[in-house]
Amino acid sequence: MAPGLAWSLVAAFGLAGGAGTLSAQDSDCGDRASLRVAVLNDDDMAPVRGATAVVQWTDTQRARRPVREVVGAGRLVLCAPRDATRATLWAEYGNFSSEEAVVAIVAGMSHDIRLALRSGPIRTGRLIGQVHDAITEDPVVAASVFVPDRLRVAETDRRGRFVLSGVPAGVRDLNVRHLGYAPLSHVVEVSPGLTTEVEIGMVPDPVEMEPIVATATRSRRLEVKGFYERRHWSELVGTGTFYTAEDIDRRRPVEISHMIADESGIRLQCNARRTDCRLVNTRLSSGVTGACSLNFYIDGLPTRGIALDDVVRPSEIAGIEIYKGLASGPAEFPPSRCGLVAVWTK
Repeated sequence: MAPGLAWSLVAAFGLAGGAGTLSAQDSDCGDRASLRVAVLNDDDMAPVRGATAVVQWTDTQRARRPVREVVGAGRLVLCAPRDATRATLWAEYGNFSSEEAVVAIVAGMSHDIRLALRSGPIRTGRLIGQVHDAITEDPVVAASVFVPDRLRVAETDRRGRFVLSGVPAGVRDLNVRHLGYAPLSHVVEVSPGLTTEVEIGMVPDPVEMEPIVATATRSRRLEVKGFYERRHWSELVGTGTFYTAEDIDRRRPVEISHMIADESGIRLQCNARRTDCRLVNTRLSSGVTGACSLNFYIDGLPTRGIALDDVVRPSEIAGIEIYKGLASGPAEFPPSRCGLVAVWTK
């Protein structure tokens, strides 16, 4: 399969008809629902190896981190959490990702989802965001979010969040409706193959004030690398600190290590001549050497014995993830007792 191919999505939801297995990962989910995910080539419907399926469970009682699984044989089976009512799924391959599908979870049932790969340019984008009360800032649950002339209507979950996939690229009218609130219509620009984040503050009727809407287009590279998923999870449980290129531009650091050293519990330790500097975790000790040096990764690869400032300039960075201890680090990186910093370039 040639690089540069985009993902399209074909989703089929329903009961699985027989007891046959899809892969070695197929297991009995008992009274829980299961998702039987197949990634196929659009040309001949053959299974595609090496794609990554991403599943985000929603409406659960506690926050759950997105599941990222490599679909080795083109097929995958996942058991849903008992309290999950919906799942958002998509597939990734290289620098491309599919549109998202939202599945209504039914306990004890098996749901079939097919993600089909096709060639050709990407002509749609994705809108995700949160709807809240502009006065109380409480999430607005079960609000309808839609783009005119599109059949699909997204509904906000208990946190006020929504996902609207397959939106044609270009300038679109985003409409939000909920009983008791003034109807909202806002113009957004949808970029092909990219995700635009939307923050919406709805005004209760009959309060006279303007609705509050903020939009930001996600970096495609960061989205594929899972940066935004980890940031979302971190915001819920407080495991890390995240900076985007916009955050770095606002701070305008001379060296990126100076900005990282501004974090509490981290400082820049240099020798007397300041010819050798390293970022250390002041809350931990490495034992014999005393200072606990953070590990660094650039685009997922470890850097050893090389100063971060000698490798990348602030203007070249798309995003930074900072984790200050062993328990806070994500599964995507090897455990690091002193903490780690992941840098993603543009």
